[in-house]
Amino acid sequence: GVTRLLLTRIPFFREVVVSSFTCASCAWSNTEIQSAGRIQERGVRYTLAITSRQDMNREVVKTDCATARIPELDFEIPAFSQKGVLTTIEGIIDRAVAGLEQDQPERRATDKEVASKIDEFICKLKQLKEVHSPFTFVLDDPSGNSFVENPHAPQRDDALLVTHYRRTWQQDALLGLEGEESDEQAADAAEDLRNEVLQFNTNCPTCNAPASTNMKLVQIPHFKEVIIMATNCDSCGHRTNEVKSGGAIEPQGTRITLRITDPSDMTRDVLKSETCSVEIPELEFELGMGALGGKFTTLEGLLKDIGELVERNPFTLGDSSTPSRTEKLQEFVGKLHEIAEGKMQACFIMDDPAGNSYLQNVYAPEEDPELTVERYERTFEQNEALGLNDMKTEGYESPNACGR
Repeated sequence: GVTRLLLTRIPFFREVVVSSFTCASCAWSNTEIQSAGRIQERGVRYTLAITSRQDMNREVVKTDCATARIPELDFEIPAFSQKGVLTTIEGIIDRAVAGLEQDQPERRATDKEVASKIDEFICKLKQLKEVHSPFTFVLDDPSGNSFVENPHAPQRDDALLVTHYRRTWQQDALLGLEGEESDEQAADAAEDLRNEVLQFNTNCPTCNAPASTNMKLVQIPHFKEVIIMATNCDSCGHRTNEVKSGGAIEPQGTRITLRITDPSDMTRDVLKSETCSVEIPELEFELGMGALGGKFTTLEGLLKDIGELVERNPFTLGDSSTPSRTEKLQEFVGKLHEIAEGKMQACFIMDDPAGNSYLQNVYAPEEDPELTVERYERTFEQNEALGLNDMKTEGYESPNACGR
């Protein structure tokens, strides 16, 4: 047979490699999918409330290390039991049904009781596809490379909950990763970053050619230290930069609101951390946590990146998009350009539960009349997303140890 490989990009996700095998003799075919990137820093869990037949058509990227569950049926597809696949919710159910039906003839001959129970369960799975009653689909991937489509992108989908979490050491071992460095080693490494630019070899995320990444610890005036990582590829010219906070998570979250009233506001420096969400009420737009990653740029540059996130997706503004979605997104991009050019006034809101985002105050150290910075107490859900609920930094010593 013939195996075909295709490097493609999933809208609002990342690049993947799709492999397809076809046999001309028996007409058997098979497709598999692999992530074209590295294992992500955090695992991801998608929880989708399926309420209509249309939800069954959502695209799903399921890697081989992901676990799929339907709690209502107490049904689970364990990790490493299937190859990675690019399919839909309905396709995952069909794949599970086909796997259960495969050995049914032998079971009916050897153990009729087990075969009848499996037949009954298969009927329940098939009934799910008709969505007579709502149910929940959970996709948990410790590698962070699985994906469930949001048809309302770039807006938020109320039916889809995306949770990023830190892997346990068991999950790291399952993925073949080594343990993390100790806190003392991490502190020493941060100290070395203060006085020099570190450079390490990597591969270009666009063409996979050898490239180099520069890393430097930078002090932002009237804020804190951040780590800036910049990659430049000499082969294809691709450039990218990523920003991470150089300090700890703040005791309180930060909500920054800027009233854009003048074109000069576009030159303000912006630090958007990975945990920061962006909202523009006038456009009914919200960019969730994790989107675009961490960035240190200007307000104009951030608005430009948001516009490119929509425009460069062939599934949103290309031939495969529906006319209604194309018209809506083109209108959105047009208004975004008007704000960037100073032709439209709007509010720009940055909400960072970790408190590690920053928007320049051009009147510093005086107060900015157009800029409002609000500190707030995080909710339980926000602390859970940041991994703080299970973190104990005080009073963890045993009584005997304290006595000594």
